[in-house]
Amino acid sequence: MQIIPAIDIIDGKCVRLTHGDYSQKKIYNERPLEVAKEFEGAGLQRLHLVDLDGAREGKVKNWKVLEALAGKTSLVVDFGGGIKTEKDVEIVFESGAALATIGSMAVKEKETFLQWLETFGAEKFFLGADVKAEKLTITGWTEQTDIWIYDFIEDYIQKGIKQIFCTDVAKDGALEGPSTDLYKNIIQKFPKLNFIASGGVSSIDDVYALQDIGCTGVIIGKAIYEGRVALSDLKKLNR
Repeated sequence: MQIIPAIDIIDGKCVRLTHGDYSQKKIYNERPLEVAKEFEGAGLQRLHLVDLDGAREGKVKNWKVLEALAGKTSLVVDFGGGIKTEKDVEIVFESGAALATIGSMAVKEKETFLQWLETFGAEKFFLGADVKAEKLTITGWTEQTDIWIYDFIEDYIQKGIKQIFCTDVAKDGALEGPSTDLYKNIIQKFPKLNFIASGGVSSIDDVYALQDIGCTGVIIGKAIYEGRVALSDLKKLNR
């Protein structure tokens, strides 16, 4: 299983939100590079980097943090938050990201996103689906859609997307356990998909449970920062 630690950035600092609420912000480290080096030192190979300033303002803001982390570690970084234009995509790749993480744009600006797939290649994008009761939510979870998660995944698999992660908004940052039933249903419907779970992990047992149902990876944030999951335990699982 691929272990993907998460770093969320506000004002250049490593933070975590609860349920995506900016008013429920907790600063964990003012130097994200220190955190990234800890992950690298534990033998992890990936990093999920989220520009929360960019997500809120609608344009990439913390590209210098990306540049530092990608340039000074060996981590394979996916970067999301505020990617709205082709220029934003270019900035992200030029700053060292291996993958651009896209969520709402794949719903709200589908034609634009499809053009990016053509221009840069579908393998360069990490598609995120935020879900509430199996329907997509977008724009920082402020808009509920009628789009069924399974239809969304089917559509983009046909467009060449290889990696998809799914976050149950009711679980994210709450340390209440992941949505294993939802993920099990997705994996059963799309057994060849490189499917990555996100949100709710509260213990190493949660990680094993996700591995057991067939998730190829898991994004973990707050559980690491709160000491619920030890990096040494994750190293044993990572591949």
